[in-house]
Amino acid sequence: MSANLVPLESLLDLPNHARLLGLDLGTKTIGLALSDVERQIATPLETIQRVKFGLDAAALLKIAEKHAVAGLVIGLPLNMDGTEGPRAQSTRAFIRNLSPLTSLPIVFWDERLSTLAVTRTLLDADASRAKRAAVVDKMAAAYILQGALDRLARLAPEEE
Repeated sequence: MSANLVPLESLLDLPNHARLLGLDLGTKTIGLALSDVERQIATPLETIQRVKFGLDAAALLKIAEKHAVAGLVIGLPLNMDGTEGPRAQSTRAFIRNLSPLTSLPIVFWDERLSTLAVTRTLLDADASRAKRAAVVDKMAAAYILQGALDRLARLAPEEE
């Protein structure tokens, strides 16, 4: 396990006003979402078209630097029974290769059903197939990041 792969709770120790970047890692794209500085709201940011690892990682880290990101939350696509299949193994391999390139803490977040939930939302909004294809990855990243932000809020000690 890499040194910067950390449990979610460790993100509570990040400096105030530090943003998190959510990732939905697909085979063709990487959907990105950004938290606000209070780490309460996740907003879809953009989608990176995957080329090869080196270029993908460079684009990702450039975006993280541009937005002063203090940590990464990456969706881990588990099977419905909680086991890890080929997609989860591919995600772990991507992070294994990314870890030496950054000192940012990285957290895995269970992303089961995130793309399905986002697609249903877009269908309910009557979005066209082309529109859905253009936004589903970054919206799935926001869904993943929002889940982690909500959990962090529940873990945070109450302020007096």
